[in-house]
Amino acid sequence: MRNHQEPFRGMYWRQLLVTAGMVLLTLVLLGFVFFSLTYIHMRREQTDELEKRAESMAKQCVSYTIRNPVDGHHLPFGQLKNNPYFFNLADFAADISGVQFILYDTRQNRVYATGTGISAYTDTDWGFLDEFAGRVSPEHPVREFRDSADIGRLIAGVAAVDPQNNEMVGIVFATSTASRLDRLWNTFISLYFVTAAAMMFISFLAVSVTASQMVLPLKEMVRATRQYALGDFDIRMEDCDPTDEIGELSAAFNQMADILQRQEAQRREFLSNLSHDLKTPLTTIAGYTDGLLDGTIPAANERKYLEIIAEESRRLSRMVRRMLDVNQFQTVDPLRGGRTFDLCESMRRVLISMEKKITDRRLDVEADIPDTPIFVLGDMDMIIQVLYNLLENAAKFAWPESVLYFGVHARENRAVVKVRNAGETIPPEELPLLFERFHKTDKSRGEDRDGVGLGLYIVKTILKRHKEEIYVVSRNGVTEFSFSLCIM
Repeated sequence: MRNHQEPFRGMYWRQLLVTAGMVLLTLVLLGFVFFSLTYIHMRREQTDELEKRAESMAKQCVSYTIRNPVDGHHLPFGQLKNNPYFFNLADFAADISGVQFILYDTRQNRVYATGTGISAYTDTDWGFLDEFAGRVSPEHPVREFRDSADIGRLIAGVAAVDPQNNEMVGIVFATSTASRLDRLWNTFISLYFVTAAAMMFISFLAVSVTASQMVLPLKEMVRATRQYALGDFDIRMEDCDPTDEIGELSAAFNQMADILQRQEAQRREFLSNLSHDLKTPLTTIAGYTDGLLDGTIPAANERKYLEIIAEESRRLSRMVRRMLDVNQFQTVDPLRGGRTFDLCESMRRVLISMEKKITDRRLDVEADIPDTPIFVLGDMDMIIQVLYNLLENAAKFAWPESVLYFGVHARENRAVVKVRNAGETIPPEELPLLFERFHKTDKSRGEDRDGVGLGLYIVKTILKRHKEEIYVVSRNGVTEFSFSLCIM
């Protein structure tokens, strides 16, 4: 058996965990994409700035090699380290910009490093630049990022070109640590995690409230369903928004409960009626049979009582047949195959079969049935059952010596059948219930002694299977039933 207290089970937790997972995945993906692009963009900008500073320093180097203060001749690039004016300027530029400048001659020999001179310029500190020096040319500067001693460094290397003969005279590297970029990156990450945590909290809160509001009516429905199983149909869903799906489900649930409650009342009424209706003929049959067997009934009266037993047996048979007809009519598709029949001929046959009952009630019949055939789509036997039930019902409840109308007329592509009698007016509140299963208008069962409340329900069921409707109007002592069929 399922444990209802098991954690993280049920719609609430599934909704909460799925939504939280989606929010978390979205935050991770967006954060990864955003920070990756931001970091790459910022590193590119800082490298561009380094390249500009390297180019500026390269121009200064070239100018100092051209302006030899001694004899005006060019000073070799490698001798710049001996020019105090140059390295003072270079060190000053490095201090105010926070950039380290390293110079190579065209033979890729190290010449000078700002702040340290050449004496402190070791392979451990700057040896990684040697591999880049051979790749630098006037057309192809070098842009690299290198981790050195657990410190990230941005590197930009450019060629120093003599503008007089367009010849490369040296190489200038500008480097800086990525500490500023790392600090900015760490700030972004901190802000991101704070924002992500706030969004996760808000998402959890919103989803929790939404899931609770969604699951609460379902739990109420479960409790109500258990009560329905025990026969209590008084519980209804309340306080649901009719504009959303849960509200629609609640409305449908309440409608279902109304139908179940009504059907339960009809079932109980039916059992009450059926027990009374079955008990009477069964008691009569058993009593008269015992009387015939033990000699209580004189032999001269045996035929009379045998006829009573036979009549009561036939009435029992009719009751059982009516109940079986309900199930049969609910499973048949009368429109399959496109069968047609003459409605006028069927109505005449029904009228003839009802002649004795009509005569016994001393009724006059106004038969409005055309001589020309009217062929309609449907099952002939089922429609004859509809006509018979309606005509029998009308004759049963008509005032004696009144007029009974039974007719049909064609209107466009429809054949409209009407059955009308003069009798007691049916109250308006009873009209919607006439076609319900087990409903009997005559509560005393005095007039409707042979009925079980299924005749008009069978009529409605058959016409529903034909995709048709039946209508009833009762006013001023006149009640009229009408329905239509498709003319072929």
